[in-house]
Amino acid sequence: MLPLATLSAPAKINLSLRIVSKRADGYHELESLFLPVAGLCDTLEIYAAHVGTGCVMEPPLPGVPQEKNLVYRAWAAFGQATGFSPDITVGLTKRIPTGAGLGGGSSDAAALLLWLNGEAGSKALSPSELNALAAGLGADVPFFLVGGPAFACGIGEVLTPVELDLEGLTLVIVSPQVHISTPWAFGQWDSQHGNATRILHQEFLTSLETTHKRRISLLPVIVRNDFEPLVFDAFPHLLMIKEELLRRGAVCAALSGSGSSIFALFRKLDVSIEAGEAIRANDLPVHREALKHWGVAKW
Repeated sequence: MLPLATLSAPAKINLSLRIVSKRADGYHELESLFLPVAGLCDTLEIYAAHVGTGCVMEPPLPGVPQEKNLVYRAWAAFGQATGFSPDITVGLTKRIPTGAGLGGGSSDAAALLLWLNGEAGSKALSPSELNALAAGLGADVPFFLVGGPAFACGIGEVLTPVELDLEGLTLVIVSPQVHISTPWAFGQWDSQHGNATRILHQEFLTSLETTHKRRISLLPVIVRNDFEPLVFDAFPHLLMIKEELLRRGAVCAALSGSGSSIFALFRKLDVSIEAGEAIRANDLPVHREALKHWGVAKW
């Protein structure tokens, strides 16, 4: 049987991630610069299913009950909001590691939401309604509706598409087989910072004003992640990977999301290849792709 649709769900990295504060509802205010990683993606094949089947994941994710799977939750939430809940089987091919700070589950959910909305006809949600629905599923899900780099604040649902020029740089992502729970990471931050609100200095790779774009700096401090001290304390070998990437010529390196993936940017392709091969020799998965100049996404 041919699928109704084949969807690509890209990974992401957080070029910068700052935790502002913990809200009264338990969520955390963030400021982050998201970048899609098109070369590392999951694939969803959507098949028509018998009436009454609902949404069935094939194969089911090991250890994850279907009702907890973000793709199923996206289908259920969309149906509840719109009354459109087609009977489908979703064949999910995972390439983005889970618990790695790369947003795989969130991207899968967003891909299905976009497909459902495109099929819903008169029941389709407006962009703001779809964004709100996505935010209810997870803080990273709204970003994957954008289709390009975006500056995020709030809990991640307030998004501003940005122009970002990284042409000439090569991205290397190292993904150790370590699963880090995002709730655990936020719990560690809470235990150290309580309800304090931080003063932020926006040292991002791009400005929001179109007339003040800046190219990436050579300084690693520009690419940063507030989870690093907490995660590296518990998983010191992740810090060793970051330091190894910097020793091997990366102009910057950082944890993505709450981890466990470490990404680095290289100015020279040959240096990035040598660094990736050296790290891959230690049985660590490595992804590499050339970056580009992104215009502002329209969404």
